[in-house]
Amino acid sequence: MYAVVETGGKQYRVQEGDTILVEKLDVAVGEKFVFERVLMISDGETIKVGTPIVDSCNVYGTVVEHGKGEKVVIFKYKAKKDYRKKQGHRQPYTMIKIEKVSARKARKTKAKDEVELAE
Repeated sequence: MYAVVETGGKQYRVQEGDTILVEKLDVAVGEKFVFERVLMISDGETIKVGTPIVDSCNVYGTVVEHGKGEKVVIFKYKAKKDYRKKQGHRQPYTMIKIEKVSARKARKTKAKDEVELAE
C-alpha cells in the first residue's frame, strides 16, 4: 500500500518503511507525526484520488533527525566592474520514517432527509 502526501508545498510518494526528507517541521526528534493531507492512496488493486484530499486517510511517521542539506553556492559578478559576491545556503530538513499508511473505509450513511422520509 502506498500514498501520496503533501507537506511543505511538495508531494511525496510513501509506503511503510520508507524514510523521506521533508522541509523542516517544528516537531522534536522521536515524536510521532501525522500527514493529514493525503492526496492519493493505493492498495495495489484500487486507487483512490482525493479532491484535493482523500477523507479518512492518514499517514503516520516518526521524526528521525533534523539537519541541513548540501551547500548551494550562489556566485554573482559583473564583468569589468570589479563586482563579485559569493554566498552559500544550506536548506534545513526533517527526516521522517513512515510507519503506517492508514486507509479506513468510508461508512455509507443515510442522509437525514432520507431517514425522516422513511419514518
